[in-house]
Amino acid sequence: MAYVDGFVIPVPKDRLDAYKDFARRCDKIWREHGAIACVECTGDDVPYGELTSFPRGVQAKEDEIVIFSWIVYESRQSRDEVMKKVLDDDRLKNTIDSPPFDGKRMILDRKSVV
Repeated sequence: MAYVDGFVIPVPKDRLDAYKDFARRCDKIWREHGAIACVECTGDDVPYGELTSFPRGVQAKEDEIVIFSWIVYESRQSRDEVMKKVLDDDRLKNTIDSPPFDGKRMILDRKSVV
Protein backbone atom coordinates (compact mmCIF):
# COMPACT_ATOMS: atom_id res chain seq x y z
CA MET A 1 0.00 0.00 0.00
CA ALA A 2 1.40 3.43 -0.96
CA TYR A 3 2.41 5.83 1.78
CA VAL A 4 2.42 9.64 1.75
CA ASP A 5 4.11 12.42 3.71
CA GLY A 6 2.00 15.57 3.33
CA PHE A 7 2.95 19.17 4.11
CA VAL A 8 1.22 22.52 4.48
CA ILE A 9 3.80 25.31 4.46
CA PRO A 10 3.50 29.11 4.78
CA VAL A 11 5.97 30.76 2.39
CA PRO A 12 6.57 34.52 2.14
CA LYS A 13 5.47 35.63 -1.32
CA ASP A 14 8.82 37.33 -1.91
CA ARG A 15 10.57 33.99 -1.17
CA LEU A 16 8.44 31.87 -3.51
CA ASP A 17 11.20 31.53 -6.14
CA ALA A 18 13.65 30.48 -3.41
CA TYR A 19 11.08 27.94 -2.21
CA LYS A 20 10.72 26.53 -5.72
CA ASP A 21 14.51 26.08 -5.93
CA PHE A 22 14.48 24.45 -2.48
CA ALA A 23 11.67 22.09 -3.55
CA ARG A 24 13.48 21.10 -6.76
CA ARG A 25 16.63 20.23 -4.80
CA CYS A 26 14.60 18.19 -2.29
CA ASP A 27 12.68 16.46 -5.10
CA LYS A 28 15.94 15.31 -6.69
CA ILE A 29 17.30 13.94 -3.40
CA TRP A 30 14.09 12.13 -2.38
CA ARG A 31 13.53 10.60 -5.82
CA GLU A 32 17.15 9.44 -6.12
CA HIS A 33 16.64 7.58 -2.84
CA GLY A 34 13.39 5.91 -3.89
CA ALA A 35 10.42 8.26 -3.50
CA ILE A 36 7.86 7.67 -6.27
CA ALA A 37 6.74 11.29 -6.63
CA CYS A 38 7.06 14.73 -5.07
CA VAL A 39 4.26 17.24 -5.71
CA GLU A 40 4.22 20.97 -4.90
CA CYS A 41 1.07 23.11 -5.15
CA THR A 42 0.66 26.82 -4.43
CA GLY A 43 -2.66 28.00 -3.06
CA ASP A 44 -4.35 30.47 -5.39
CA ASP A 45 -7.91 30.38 -4.05
CA VAL A 46 -7.57 29.40 -0.39
CA PRO A 47 -9.41 31.82 1.91
CA TYR A 48 -8.61 32.18 5.60
CA GLY A 49 -11.38 30.03 7.07
CA GLU A 50 -13.67 30.98 9.94
CA LEU A 51 -12.79 27.82 11.89
CA THR A 52 -10.41 25.77 9.78
CA SER A 53 -8.33 26.19 6.63
CA PHE A 54 -4.78 25.64 5.46
CA PRO A 55 -3.94 29.35 5.96
CA ARG A 56 -5.40 29.29 9.48
CA GLY A 57 -3.64 26.04 10.30
CA VAL A 58 -0.19 27.52 9.54
CA GLN A 59 -1.08 31.02 10.80
CA ALA A 60 -0.39 32.44 7.34
CA LYS A 61 0.25 36.17 7.20
CA GLU A 62 -1.00 38.58 4.52
CA ASP A 63 2.34 38.43 2.70
CA GLU A 64 2.49 34.61 2.62
CA ILE A 65 1.23 31.96 0.24
CA VAL A 66 0.33 28.48 1.42
CA ILE A 67 2.06 25.51 -0.19
CA PHE A 68 0.40 22.09 -0.14
CA SER A 69 2.83 19.32 -1.02
CA TRP A 70 3.29 15.61 -0.66
CA ILE A 71 5.84 12.85 -1.23
CA VAL A 72 4.67 9.39 -2.34
CA TYR A 73 6.44 6.16 -1.40
CA GLU A 74 5.73 2.52 -2.29
CA SER A 75 4.95 1.65 1.35
CA ARG A 76 5.59 2.69 4.94
CA GLN A 77 8.67 0.45 4.95
CA SER A 78 9.92 2.09 1.75
CA ARG A 79 9.31 5.52 3.26
CA ASP A 80 11.38 4.65 6.32
CA GLU A 81 14.22 3.33 4.13
CA VAL A 82 14.12 6.40 1.86
CA MET A 83 14.11 8.77 4.84
CA LYS A 84 17.15 7.09 6.38
CA LYS A 85 19.06 7.57 3.12
CA VAL A 86 17.80 11.15 2.71
CA LEU A 87 18.81 12.14 6.22
CA ASP A 88 22.29 10.70 5.64
CA ASP A 89 22.69 12.59 2.34
CA ASP A 90 25.07 15.55 2.69
CA ARG A 91 23.18 17.46 -0.01
CA LEU A 92 20.14 17.58 2.27
CA LYS A 93 22.15 19.14 5.09
CA ASN A 94 23.16 21.94 2.72
CA THR A 95 19.56 22.32 1.50
CA ILE A 96 17.63 22.42 4.79
CA ASP A 97 19.99 24.54 6.89
CA SER A 98 18.06 27.71 5.99
CA PRO A 99 14.72 26.89 4.33
CA PRO A 100 12.84 29.81 2.73
CA PHE A 101 9.91 29.42 5.15
CA ASP A 102 9.14 29.23 8.88
CA GLY A 103 9.42 25.52 9.63
CA LYS A 104 7.81 25.99 13.05
CA ARG A 105 4.47 26.67 11.34
CA MET A 106 4.73 23.84 8.80
CA ILE A 107 2.21 21.00 9.16
CA LEU A 108 3.47 17.46 8.45
CA ASP A 109 1.12 14.49 8.22
CA ARG A 110 1.84 10.88 7.31
CA LYS A 111 -0.81 8.58 5.86
CA SER A 112 -1.28 5.25 4.16
CA VAL A 113 -3.12 5.52 0.86
CA VAL A 114 -6.38 3.59 0.86
